[in-house]
Amino acid sequence: MTTDPMLAYRISALEALFRQIADTRMAGLPIVNGALRIEAVGFEPCASEPDLPAAASGVLVTPWFMNLVRLPLAREDELGRVGVTRRLAVGRERFDFIGAHEAAIGTFDACSLFSPMFDFASQDTAVATAQAVLARLREPLPEVANDAAEQPERPARRGFLFGRSRTP
Repeated sequence: MTTDPMLAYRISALEALFRQIADTRMAGLPIVNGALRIEAVGFEPCASEPDLPAAASGVLVTPWFMNLVRLPLAREDELGRVGVTRRLAVGRERFDFIGAHEAAIGTFDACSLFSPMFDFASQDTAVATAQAVLARLREPLPEVANDAAEQPERPARRGFLFGRSRTP
């Protein structure tokens, strides 16, 4: 996974928290896909945002959602960020993330990719999808075109994830 001990610790704490949530708050709810389990996929340090501490980004797969997550490398407890939307970078794209807080890990930001998770028949399929999303987001920047008119229109978030643009 990672050789950075702080990042490894934070990812482990994130997974442990969501396993505990699965066993308590989500236990028995009809939104839970029993074929899936908690798994943090592809977390790595992300580009620093102005005025934000160092963080890692990746995908959190659960039996009830798949989210892009921005997890600070050091614990933060900023309760004023809970429910607040911020546009944050993942790779070369920017998405709206919602602030969240859990006592076990502190404040983090999440951007929903899928919910509920019934379209995923197996953990392998869910993880492969998470890896494909991250690979797409982390592609190197293409060479810059000289003419702005040659730049393709950016697709909406779901269009981006599924390889569709806004135009036919």
